[in-house]
Amino acid sequence: MADSEKKYLGETIEVKEQHRFDQKRLAAYLSDTLDGFEGPLEVKQFEGGQSCPTYMLVTPKKKYVMRRKPPGQLLKSAHAVDREYRVMSALNKVNYKVPTAHLMCEDESVVGTIFFVMNFIEGRVFWDPLMPDLTNEERTLVYDSINETLAELHKVDYKAIGLEDFGRPGNYFARQIARWTKQYQLSETEQIDSMNKLIDWLPGAIPDNDETCLLHGDYSFHNVLVHKTEPKVAAVLDWELSTTGHPLGDLTYNTMSWYRPALDDGRASFANTDVTTLGIPSFEDYVNKYCERAGRKPIENLSFYRAYNLFRTAAIYQGILGRVRDGTAAAANALELAESIRPIAAAAWAEAEKAGAA
Repeated sequence: MADSEKKYLGETIEVKEQHRFDQKRLAAYLSDTLDGFEGPLEVKQFEGGQSCPTYMLVTPKKKYVMRRKPPGQLLKSAHAVDREYRVMSALNKVNYKVPTAHLMCEDESVVGTIFFVMNFIEGRVFWDPLMPDLTNEERTLVYDSINETLAELHKVDYKAIGLEDFGRPGNYFARQIARWTKQYQLSETEQIDSMNKLIDWLPGAIPDNDETCLLHGDYSFHNVLVHKTEPKVAAVLDWELSTTGHPLGDLTYNTMSWYRPALDDGRASFANTDVTTLGIPSFEDYVNKYCERAGRKPIENLSFYRAYNLFRTAAIYQGILGRVRDGTAAAANALELAESIRPIAAAAWAEAEKAGAA
């Protein structure tokens, strides 16, 4: 594997000390409950996760992935691996692009917290959405596949696959703004004026166009697994924030690279790049293609949705910083993210001002 490719692949490391567990006990449990499982078992940990510790389970015949709730004191409703398992199992019924979910274990005595096991799918993870090692044609095809995969998700009949009660109906943005406000305030480590102004403004600025579909909740490029050789989506990963709600929440989160500030937080920004020269569509073209595929009219008041998603990102980063404070963070770069909270909040307020905030 060339050095230039390594950053795109989900690399594994030795299990971190704070995330270790009795591997023999896990192997015994899987031997009893997972059809076709045959040891011996080798366990590695995926690097880069900020929320739920994720492990590669290697056996002589097959590889699996285990996602578990992290140990320690946690915010209520965070790290919802049980929700991940439920939505992935439901999507398996309609052959949507997710790994096969095998089992959910709520017995905390096995590894210390609840967990689920799914298939391992080989592929590429692009932490840099500029995808510098691809050709222009490959980038165009990958972006088109990511766009199509999101539109397909939003067209799934979530009630028909058993997810009618997966989220509360209606008022998605009001509920999400309240949720992230609460989690931000619980994790708050300093006063940030832009966040306080957004907390005051966002609830009263929600557009009057409520609708509901199944949402991923974190549909970013690093949560889309690209086929190992072909320029197309192989699977969508990391469903812990999934729910039912407004599709524009997912869409404008997915497109944040086009409008987020350029920061040293591991998330690329297109702010200083003419992406169309690289085969990447413009923000307008990407959004219009999604609307065409999803069968919806052009979107009005995009600045509100962009402000909301930047606010949400700042709240998520603050949550990571709060876990550093509490000693439960799973990410090696969690402290670096703290420096991004203020500029992201400022960018969110700038979008709010475009949408009429004063």
